[in-house]
Amino acid sequence: MTSSRPTFFHALQSRSTGAHALLEELGVDYDVHLLDLQAGTQRQPEYLAINPMGKVPAILHDGALVSEQPAVFIYLADRFPAAGLAPALDDPLRGPYLRWMVFYGSCFEPALIDRSMKRDPPPSRQSPYGSWDDVFNALSGQLAHGPWLLGERFTAVDVLWGIALGWTTQFGLVPATPTIRAYIDRVAARPAVQRAAAKDAELLAAKQG
Repeated sequence: MTSSRPTFFHALQSRSTGAHALLEELGVDYDVHLLDLQAGTQRQPEYLAINPMGKVPAILHDGALVSEQPAVFIYLADRFPAAGLAPALDDPLRGPYLRWMVFYGSCFEPALIDRSMKRDPPPSRQSPYGSWDDVFNALSGQLAHGPWLLGERFTAVDVLWGIALGWTTQFGLVPATPTIRAYIDRVAARPAVQRAAAKDAELLAAKQG
């Protein structure tokens, strides 16, 4: 049992969109602390005292800070197991689940940033991800087994990847192949993902109004 509601540190139109969708998928009560990246509130002393990296998403729960997007997903899905979005420790899918959670931060994002900045990757023996083609082909090959990243079972890792691939294809950073496009659409069609998007739209409208 949890003893408090998670506080979710969120910024609109940012990577924390995925964590917002996950909280909706989990069906838990949570408090939103909204940060404004354009105004730089994530770099103000008040937030840096909570998360010295000044990044979102972050979760404050039962006195513990959880930052770094994959860690936020792992923590939330494990801490709120009723939704069934995290394979149990003895489930054969637990290893692949953790693999693709960590692959996002350790391989995909570094490769994506180098690609978007038109930087050559480091030599393969020094690179954390090998090459962009290595990363993209590994991901595409896994998605080809569909409908979800782990096959027939939908998990928190699909929220992470579905949202991330949505914005990266939108900005032309990742090719929207038929396999990837179909996967994005399946994730986007989920009611919880749509609820999170609607709440973000309301927050954005209030900010702009």
